[in-house]
Amino acid sequence: MSDRSISTDFFPLWQRLQGGLIVSCQAPADSPLRDPQIVAAMAKAAVLRGAVGIRVDTPEHVAAVRQCLPDTPIIGLWKQTIPGCDVYITPQYHHAAAIAAAGADIIAIDATDRSRPGGETFAEIVDRVHRDLKAWVMADIDTFEAAEAAAAVGADVVGTTLYGYTAATQHLSPPGFNLLSQLVARLSVPTICEGGIASPEMAKQGLDLGADAIVVGTAITGIDAQVRAYRSVFSR
Repeated sequence: MSDRSISTDFFPLWQRLQGGLIVSCQAPADSPLRDPQIVAAMAKAAVLRGAVGIRVDTPEHVAAVRQCLPDTPIIGLWKQTIPGCDVYITPQYHHAAAIAAAGADIIAIDATDRSRPGGETFAEIVDRVHRDLKAWVMADIDTFEAAEAAAAVGADVVGTTLYGYTAATQHLSPPGFNLLSQLVARLSVPTICEGGIASPEMAKQGLDLGADAIVVGTAITGIDAQVRAYRSVFSR
């Protein structure tokens, strides 16, 4: 892990996350695991077993996790499906404000080079999150260019979250280790490896490449997806 340029205010929180495992506790809309108390229980189990932080979707779930884990760093986001818009991770400022009000320390925001609804820019949202919400920003990116642009406008940390999930990267499969290597070598802000980490060995590979922290979701908390994958090999 490389030495990063981190703002003085952000440093105490980042120190608690650096070099650690962040567990993404999310569930599909039609899953019985979607219940906020179940998501909070997953988060608590993860922290009790050594996770340093939690990533969680929706204000309701962020609030439930915060109540359960009052001192644990939370990366919050709010996925939205907006007609005519491909941006879905915390696409507008009011979504970020709701996540901050629910108790998130860091707001994950789509920072790809795609049009946002309502005419807001990523830079404007970052500025308002810092100024008005007193929270920090994780830029979810898909390419080095998007990461570089996000860092230039004040994102506190970048993550490889959307590598393989945008039109520009749909021909690629996560985890984005090649992208991670570029980010570590060329950016001054902390870098989180997220997306496609399916084993402890892959997490270690991300750390060995210089990731400042690792986010794992489906491989740990994704019961719905995991059972579906195992079930696919059975004949009945």
